[in-house]
Amino acid sequence: MPYASATPKRPWRLSGFPKRPVAKPNHEADLKQRTLTNLYNASPAWLALAHEALDKAVAAAYGWNDYATQWPDEEILRRLLDLNKQRSGK
Repeated sequence: MPYASATPKRPWRLSGFPKRPVAKPNHEADLKQRTLTNLYNASPAWLALAHEALDKAVAAAYGWNDYATQWPDEEILRRLLDLNKQRSGK
């Protein structure tokens, strides 16, 4: 049975925009330096803040109102495992 689409179908690419970034004349080399590796190596403050905001939003979606950005990975994984066990009935 086919499912109804939750959102209307839209083209993946908006009209009026190029398929990929186009460098200004004489700035082609600059565009080639714009990679995710270089971005994360530079570690700009705005990127850290964006990740923090995303982490908080995900924690809120799980109902973790006591979430703190300093939580170690082990605590997050423990909670995810507990949630998985709870949902599976084990």
